[in-house]
Amino acid sequence: MQRHFLGAGATLALLIAACGGSPATSTGSSSVGGAACVNPAAAHRAYVVVQHMSGKTVQGCVGFTGATLDAATLMKQSKIEYQAQQSSGVGLGVCQIDNEPARFSECFPQGQPYWSLWVESGGSWTMSQVGFSDVKLHDREVLGWHYVPLTGPSPSPPPTPNT
Repeated sequence: MQRHFLGAGATLALLIAACGGSPATSTGSSSVGGAACVNPAAAHRAYVVVQHMSGKTVQGCVGFTGATLDAATLMKQSKIEYQAQQSSGVGLGVCQIDNEPARFSECFPQGQPYWSLWVESGGSWTMSQVGFSDVKLHDREVLGWHYVPLTGPSPSPPPTPNT
């Protein structure tokens, strides 16, 4: 297993791990509008926005009642298709979102594009410093995914969702 970390700003570091076995998680369809929210009567809302390499975006919203909502629950309930695999030292590695890439045999193939993970809070995006399975969102926070090439400038966050 090779490890690289993706840091904030201009520092590029990506955790690369060979993910073996079959996908651990797969959920619903990909067409989720920014306005509709799952569990709309709940006291709090968390959002997810996915930006493909092509620039196409997909959004989702989930209402929740506790103080926080974990990223895996947000993805499952948003009905945005994703697949993840358990990786040693990483927790869940997200391999595919909204059918990008179309096929994969490992989550983070060396030298290939990857899903950069972001959290937006109070109008400001921050690249996540923890793995997907450790992200906890508070009311009105956004989980952001941007599919980016491994090489090139530091990845930018996805656009802010329509809320």
